Amino acid sequence: MLFRSPDMAEALGVPQSTVYRTVHDLVAENFLETASDARYRLGSVFIEFGRLLRLTDPLLKAGSQVLRDVVGQMDVPCVGLLCRLYNDKVMCIADEISPRATFRSSYERGRPMPLTQGATSKVILAHLPARRFNRLAEHWPDANASAFRSELQMVRRRGVCISSGEIDKDVVGIAAPILRKGTGVLASISLVLPVDSTTPAFIDRVAQMTMEGARHIEQVLEDAAQPE
Repeated sequence: MLFRSPDMAEALGVPQSTVYRTVHDLVAENFLETASDARYRLGSVFIEFGRLLRLTDPLLKAGSQVLRDVVGQMDVPCVGLLCRLYNDKVMCIADEISPRATFRSSYERGRPMPLTQGATSKVILAHLPARRFNRLAEHWPDANASAFRSELQMVRRRGVCISSGEIDKDVVGIAAPILRKGTGVLASISLVLPVDSTTPAFIDRVAQMTMEGARHIEQVLEDAAQPE
């Protein structure tokens, strides 16, 4: 996507002179780069940050291989997701798509998603500390509904969340939380499957695999945090 300075000034509601100065600084630091016709696009620094994240993020390093292993055990088309809580949004940081999958999940890498919809998000929401949950719930009327809170309590007791069609039609999401001692909930691992390929017994088996994958990631993170 390309941006023009006048368009940025209009969208931000600030003088063009302010935008020109800011853009000049961003270009100098490689956050933006000049394109044709006085337009700008995102700069190389975002590619550098992406590489740095892949090399240094413990969750991404630990979870990517586990996600690959879990998806590899599935005998139906599926999409595996590793997602993290960022403030009041959930964002996918890694995904794994089985060879026969002909669908994609809306949880695209880098796309912010709501906390109150979908198994991938709700399993995180269900494990938030009460104080943080109540603070966030002030902005979500649905989160204060007794039925919704009862659903989250059941998710917390079961250790897994299962939802159908909440984000994408005709798919089932099965998610487990990734928890860290002392830091609370961190992320979730989930599998997305076509609804017509599932039975109750199969969903139970996938839920168990998902929970085992989450525990494996927790153990890898715990081992990596131990001093040598």
